Amino acid sequence: MPHLTSTRPRTSSTELRPGVGVPGYAHPLLALTEWGELTRPGTPLHWVVLNVADGPGARPDPHCLDAAGRLRNADVRVLGRLDTRYGSRAFGELVSDAHRFVDWYQVDGFLLDRCPADHAGLPEVRRTVATLRVIRDDAHIVLGHGIHPNPGYAELADQLVTFSGPWSDYRWSQAAEWTAGHPPERFCHFVHGLPRPHLDEALRIARRQGAATIWFTDRTDRGGRTDPWGSLPGYWDAFVSRIGTGVSE
Repeated sequence: MPHLTSTRPRTSSTELRPGVGVPGYAHPLLALTEWGELTRPGTPLHWVVLNVADGPGARPDPHCLDAAGRLRNADVRVLGRLDTRYGSRAFGELVSDAHRFVDWYQVDGFLLDRCPADHAGLPEVRRTVATLRVIRDDAHIVLGHGIHPNPGYAELADQLVTFSGPWSDYRWSQAAEWTAGHPPERFCHFVHGLPRPHLDEALRIARRQGAATIWFTDRTDRGGRTDPWGSLPGYWDAFVSRIGTGVSE
C-alpha cells in the first residue's frame, strides 16, 4: 500500500490575485466558443474544471483531450471533476475516476463536487484527498461544498467552494467567522443568475467575504432543468476585465 502524504494544503509565499475558476463547461463540441475563450491571452484564470461525462467517461474523448491540451499549453490549470455525491460515492469509484483523469487528460488536480460539509464526513474526505495526492503528487484540490463547511475541511485541501448558488441568495450572504483566519486564496464562490447591472456589487461581496476565485454568470438553472455553468456569461468581457484590473467600482 502506498504511503499517504499529508493532506495539509500547500502554502504560497505570494498571495493569489483574484481570478476565475470555471466550474465546468459543456462538452467542447457543444461549447466551442467557450473553450476557445479560455486560452485568450490575459484572461485571469486560476483553473478550469474538465467534466467529460459526469467524470472522465468510459474512454478517452479526443475533443476533451484537445481542449485540455490547449489549456495546459496556455499554462492554465485543468481539474478533473469527481462527484462525491455528498459522501455516498464509493471510495474505489472515486479513485478509479481520478486515475483515468490523470492517465488520459494529465489533469493538474481535482474538484470534489457535491462534497460533504459536516463533521461526520471529514474522515472519508481526508482519506480521499490523501489518496488523490498519491495519484498526483502536486495535485491542486478543491472541495466543492457550495456552503460553509466544518472548519476542519480547511486543513484538507487547497481551496474550498463556500458558496454555490443564485444571486438572490448571494447578495444577502455572509462569510462564516472562521474564514477570517485564512487568506482569500483559500476560497471560491460560484454565483448564477447574476444580472449585468449587479456585477460590480457581486465583485465587492466576493472581496469583502475574502474569496479570490470566483465564477459569476447571468445564466440560470431554470428550476434545475439546465446547467447554469455550461456556457459563458453574457458579460464575459466585462467580468474578466474587472477582475484583471482590480476594478469593481
